[in-house]
Amino acid sequence: MVRVAVTGGAGFIGSHIAVHLARLGYRVVAVDSLERATGFERLEEAGVPLVRADLRHDDLPDADVVVHAAAYIDVAESWERPYEYMWNNAAVTAKVAKRAAERGAHLIYISSAAVYGEPEYLPIDERHPTKPKSPYGLSKLVGEQIAEMLTKKLTVARLFNVYGPGQSGPYSGVITKFIQRAKQGKPPVIFGDGEQTRDFIHVEDVARFVAVTVEKGATGVYNVGTGIAVSIRKLADIVMKIFKIEGTVRYAPPRPGDIKHSVAEISRAFSLGWKPQIALEDGLRKLIDI
Repeated sequence: MVRVAVTGGAGFIGSHIAVHLARLGYRVVAVDSLERATGFERLEEAGVPLVRADLRHDDLPDADVVVHAAAYIDVAESWERPYEYMWNNAAVTAKVAKRAAERGAHLIYISSAAVYGEPEYLPIDERHPTKPKSPYGLSKLVGEQIAEMLTKKLTVARLFNVYGPGQSGPYSGVITKFIQRAKQGKPPVIFGDGEQTRDFIHVEDVARFVAVTVEKGATGVYNVGTGIAVSIRKLADIVMKIFKIEGTVRYAPPRPGDIKHSVAEISRAFSLGWKPQIALEDGLRKLIDI
């Protein structure tokens, strides 16, 4: 039986990946410091074992496949704590990649579209220049580069805007923040003019992509998105329609490090036989009762 270790396995994305792989029959262990865990109950319900470990100090369990999802993910926070972001996101990736290489394990590194920075063209393909606009984006790019140096069995999954059940707290995405306000009967708050676009991908589709790369042993760099650009204003309209919210959207100053437009070119991921299955409005409706 293939052994899989998922770092950050009690986090939002990591827990979904761990549970999905376990349900497919892999022998999965989640590894997490529990510093920012939001998916602990998801692991318990699925019977996925959890190893409490801080990879800044502790070792990685033996595994045939390592899905490295552990990371700090808040762009705004990364401006205030750049050292911690480089240490936790880049230096720890070096440690994980070296251990994976020593054991002959396949490393699947969960990266981010933030490595691209402001797009020079759209849609963004994997050959697009990488010019991050935040310490967070830079930390993920350095993680990619050091992993590529240290191991040959490497898959880099550049995730676009991920959303889904379990995304919460101060590090959640725009969708979660919009829904939190909608549940209080309040219209969304948009940072910037609302014309900025994003590519929203459901976390279950991300988990399915990871499963495909595990099954096929696929290596290389892949964008993981939907290929559909949605404006933040359009997203706000959809949320207000679903929740029957009346009133006017509020606007706030744009946040540092935010880019104007982002949408993935995903033909490389398609070539593996994967495609996203959850449409945005369907995914949003699933979050209403959560």
